[in-house]
Amino acid sequence: MKQTIEFKVNGDPVNVEVRPHWPLLKVLRDELELMGVKQGCGEGECGACTVLINGAPVNSCIYPVMEVEGKEVLTIEGLAERGRLHPIQQAFLEKAGVQCGFCTPGMIMSAKALLDDNPNPSEDEIRHALAGNMCRCTGYVQIVESIQHAATLLAKRTR
Repeated sequence: MKQTIEFKVNGDPVNVEVRPHWPLLKVLRDELELMGVKQGCGEGECGACTVLINGAPVNSCIYPVMEVEGKEVLTIEGLAERGRLHPIQQAFLEKAGVQCGFCTPGMIMSAKALLDDNPNPSEDEIRHALAGNMCRCTGYVQIVESIQHAATLLAKRTR
């Protein structure tokens, strides 16, 4: 039996029929066609499905869709501003933080949550914030450098 829930995705209100046992990931990909959210492990271990709910990073593959009622969800598709890449996205391109790209949306969303809370994180703080995100292509060096560069770009933007 389906139920209707209401929440915001990338700033837009949505009204969607869901089955109560569905994870948020299924709704984002299958119902709302937001393909930037990746299906990885399906167990909340790899971080490929990371989205922000009310600003906090969550693994959407294990987040019960009924819990999103009335909340705000931000996906990688919602980061671009007026057709321009968000500074975090730009930094990942400039510093080669994107390898195969599969983990990139989750990494960027975790980075956004970190930089929103801590605009000048140390390398250890960055690595801690990424602990729930796995990348099989890199040793995370370029990803950490990308987030450090993003912090610089964001600081310039606020001056």
